[in-house]
Amino acid sequence: MNFIHQRKLLSLKLGLLGLFLMANLLSATSIAQQYDLIIKNGRIADGSGNPWFASDVAIKGTKIAGIGKFEASEGKQVIDARNQIVCPGFIDVHTHVEDGIRNVSTADNFIHDGVTSVITGNCGSSEVNLAKFFDELKQLQISVNLGSLIGHNSVRRQVMMNVFRDPTAQEQQKMEALVEQAMKDGAVGLATGLIYIPGTYSKTPEVVGLAKAASKFGGIYASHIRDEGVKVRDAIEEAINIGREAHIPVEISHFKISSKPLWGQSDMTIGIVEKARLEGIDVNVDQYPYTASSTNMGTMLPSWALADGDSMVHARLNHPETRKKIRDEMIKGVKADKRKNYDYAFVARYRADSTLNGKNVSEINRLLGRKSDLATEADLIMDMVDKGGAQMVFHKMSEDDVAKILRYPNTMIASDAGVIQFNRNMPHPRGYGSNARVLGRYVREKQVLRLEDAVRRMTSLPAQRFKIEDRGLIRTGYAADIVIFDKNTVADKATFETPHAYSEGIDYVLVNGTIVLENGKHTGKKPGEIIYGKGKLNSGAGQ
Repeated sequence: MNFIHQRKLLSLKLGLLGLFLMANLLSATSIAQQYDLIIKNGRIADGSGNPWFASDVAIKGTKIAGIGKFEASEGKQVIDARNQIVCPGFIDVHTHVEDGIRNVSTADNFIHDGVTSVITGNCGSSEVNLAKFFDELKQLQISVNLGSLIGHNSVRRQVMMNVFRDPTAQEQQKMEALVEQAMKDGAVGLATGLIYIPGTYSKTPEVVGLAKAASKFGGIYASHIRDEGVKVRDAIEEAINIGREAHIPVEISHFKISSKPLWGQSDMTIGIVEKARLEGIDVNVDQYPYTASSTNMGTMLPSWALADGDSMVHARLNHPETRKKIRDEMIKGVKADKRKNYDYAFVARYRADSTLNGKNVSEINRLLGRKSDLATEADLIMDMVDKGGAQMVFHKMSEDDVAKILRYPNTMIASDAGVIQFNRNMPHPRGYGSNARVLGRYVREKQVLRLEDAVRRMTSLPAQRFKIEDRGLIRTGYAADIVIFDKNTVADKATFETPHAYSEGIDYVLVNGTIVLENGKHTGKKPGEIIYGKGKLNSGAGQ
């Protein structure tokens, strides 16, 4: 073998050795970086309510791939969660996002508060064609996961408009068919808003029929009950009875006592729920952690006055005898609540005159130079309703009742909010800070709840209630919806006076494995998915 041949052979061997070493290096790197993201050094509050534990979490694609000890080199990206809580993404079971999410698909106010999934369609108001709605959101792309109830009021309005009467047999059948179709399209259940038109005109048997239609497809019955004040006991009993007759789980929305004479009786209302559970009725409640509610101004009028469309409402409000009848009923209601005026009712959004936003009715009445009495304030409300109405904030609850309801183990945390456009109008602060408020005010400051219990109310309990099988826990194989927050600094910053403020102390939010909030800033990513109900999933068409 000559020298030249030997050199060629040596060169070939060295080349092969180089290729071998490179292949091994690439293989080792591939093995080392087998995860897309590793969250290291966290305190894992896994959503079960069990004590937190120290661990790392590995994520691959959209799923949690492992929980344990991992090297940083095993992940393409690493988040150091040292001294921070790592928990499942919060599931807000009571929202109204239909319109807002079309305008702000990044859902910033929810993301900054740790919310990774929302259930909309509450209080009886939803999209009726849910298949179309879901397809629209898929095309739009959204930052949060979204499921929807089918709303009784929306269904009734489509079939019967706003008439004040019982449905005919044919109309009842049409409504039930709409509910069934919505369930097949992926609704998670039926929602009622029995203080709102036209749902307030319905009787219990009508609702039972629709609830049975939802029950056939594994749905839930979520209800803004008929009264949260002086008749709250009867209203809770009605919701429970609907669950009993329709064989459907019951969710009582934004559980509260909103009548001053009944303050302190939350033990009674909780007792009704617990008694039903002991009897075998599957009933839970949700709550926002504030002493004020928010809804439309029309609820301040007797419901009969709002029947049959805007033209009839206008006619009643401008007919002297009818207007007096409405006024008298309004005054009677205020006096029954042991109040002297409407100073508890604040305008959040009034399109006819935005300068009134943030002011209460009594204050507006004085600013307009009107007589300061209850009758004149009632007239002002009727005038505002006649001009299109307003979104309101009502300060009508006690802090003690809020805390008692929050302690009840079957209470979930919810916002009752929509997607908010920053710095527009004067919305209820719950849309920005419900979860952070619980963690900061009621866990850290007031010690009403253990941290792990609060996390359970926001994660696994909602997932269980709405049958979302792959979310709500830090578990291998579950969707990588994760929140990382500092338990020492997490706090709501939104107030009634300055409502547009994002929560603080929530540093990272992951939705389906994608970082949507990073170091407290929204990344603009939109990895949200549709959460389908059992009617769609069981048909095999839910992917």
